[in-house]
Amino acid sequence: MPLPRRAVRAALLSALLACSALPAVAADEEEGAAFGYVAGTGDAWLDRQLADVNLYAERYPEAFVDEVVRYGGARRGYVEALMQRHGWLPGDVWFACFWGQAIGASCREPVQARSRHPGDGWRQVVEQLAVAPDNLHWRAVRQALVASYDHWDRPLRLDALLQRQLGDRAQRDAAARERD
Repeated sequence: MPLPRRAVRAALLSALLACSALPAVAADEEEGAAFGYVAGTGDAWLDRQLADVNLYAERYPEAFVDEVVRYGGARRGYVEALMQRHGWLPGDVWFACFWGQAIGASCREPVQARSRHPGDGWRQVVEQLAVAPDNLHWRAVRQALVASYDHWDRPLRLDALLQRQLGDRAQRDAAARERD
């Protein structure tokens, strides 16, 4: 005998409400984790987006590589070798290249530092580089990630700080048209 629709709806609603409490429970260290990936930047918003970059690059590998080459200043062969031969995840490749750009270096410096300390999160890695990380570097990387999402035409929920700095997508597009 099939269940009445009300019973099914009530069960689904109960399940959804139960699941809505899960993010609050897992929000500390594992914030930003997607399929076990934690970038370890110390910035929960950035960690979440880097985990999503992994998912995007899995589906659109050429668009991901193009983005890192064009805007991250990396050579195509280097990006592909990091992922295909060295097993780097796209979120880590993206971060290394754009962090390098933020500090006026290439991808290689952050990549080499991360390779020396593979168990460390990105916050610990960048603290070991010759250029000490500061707020402007973190801001540049966060804003570069927003730009990457805009280039990919991928939806992105900005945190309050980025919303104040950059505005919504329509405002960013209008500002870009003014620069052209």
